[in-house]
Amino acid sequence: MAYQYPSEGSLNYLPCRYGKSKLLFRGPQKDLRDDYIAFLGGTETYGKYVPVPFVDLVSAGAQMTTVNLGCVNAGTDVFLNDETVMDMCDASSVTVLQMTGAQNMSNRFYAVHPRRNDRFLRASTLLKTIYREIDFTDFNFTRHLLSTLEAASVEKFAMVRQELKDAWVARMRTMVQRIPGDVVLLWMSDHAPDDKDATNVISGDPLFVDRAMIEEIRPLVKDIVEIVGTRDEIEQGYDLLAFPELEAAAAKEMLGPIVHARAATDIQTALSAIKR
Repeated sequence: MAYQYPSEGSLNYLPCRYGKSKLLFRGPQKDLRDDYIAFLGGTETYGKYVPVPFVDLVSAGAQMTTVNLGCVNAGTDVFLNDETVMDMCDASSVTVLQMTGAQNMSNRFYAVHPRRNDRFLRASTLLKTIYREIDFTDFNFTRHLLSTLEAASVEKFAMVRQELKDAWVARMRTMVQRIPGDVVLLWMSDHAPDDKDATNVISGDPLFVDRAMIEEIRPLVKDIVEIVGTRDEIEQGYDLLAFPELEAAAAKEMLGPIVHARAATDIQTALSAIKR
């Protein structure tokens, strides 16, 4: 698949809500009376700056309604805390779940905002005890928090990172087990889950998620689709994004339309195998 997009100005994401959910999703709003495929995930599923995200490409290729339930900077908490979203997954033909990072969810060390999961709310007594030298009122975002903790002590931070990994596996297991139908996991990143250098540093997405963690979830899902964007695909895709000039730096972090097109093709293949 190849698509050409204009890269001038902002996109109209046609934000919409479903049921009693307080979350705003990318539209247009879909008719849930028809059979549909539910897509849960973070920024890439939402399709930030991407004129036609992979969710819509799958709909066109599979000739079936797809519902984009992606949220920018989401972790697992935003979905598990939303009954409407979980009910929509219950009613879907298949749920495609993008793997999001381990940093944006509440855990033994800190709590995040229930809907804006990248927002740090408070440190636990345990974290304050371990890092007595840190003033936690200085933090608003999880990555800033984690970067500061690692800089303060690599040894202490190893405990924090392991807690986030363990919490990710437990939360993903809970989410998948709450969905009665078939679930397909989606890895979308600029690195593979086997890349130990990339999965242990505070950069990129999904943060800290590695092959061993994914394999713990594999028995619970129907299939796993892995998309690793190459440097050339990401650089070429940048020219096809649509974003305001002031958001150019943020757009550089996106995988882009070329990677989205490849993701759509592989997801369609996985969905076709399930329907047989």
